[in-house]
Amino acid sequence: MVEIGIKGRLEETVTPEMSAARVGSGLVDVFATPMMIALVEKTCNESVLPYLDEGQGTVGTLVNVAHTAATPIGMRVWCESELVEVDRRRLVFKVKAFDECGPIGEGTHERFIIDTAKFIEKVRTKS
Repeated sequence: MVEIGIKGRLEETVTPEMSAARVGSGLVDVFATPMMIALVEKTCNESVLPYLDEGQGTVGTLVNVAHTAATPIGMRVWCESELVEVDRRRLVFKVKAFDECGPIGEGTHERFIIDTAKFIEKVRTKS
């Protein structure tokens, strides 16, 4: 059962492929904002997976995160999440991102619980 208070934490090392210059979000070789957002989404998703019913998953629907500090390639980064609101299938997380020198971002992220098979079938109808 998904309940308020579930926490998550994921860590990774910034590689050249994760840089703003490489992903097209900027011109410099620092941890790209889209990659920080991906880390936020992955952290939140993985934090609640053990609490979902079989056949369920989550999809991200809203990200409101400030990227407040640059991180060089080769440095460790991590995201910490906490589930702060549950409204039926809607999940709201408070998120914070860090590198080895301190905070690099924070905000909120929203996900919805889905029936994975039904979701995939609905998407297929667009093809």
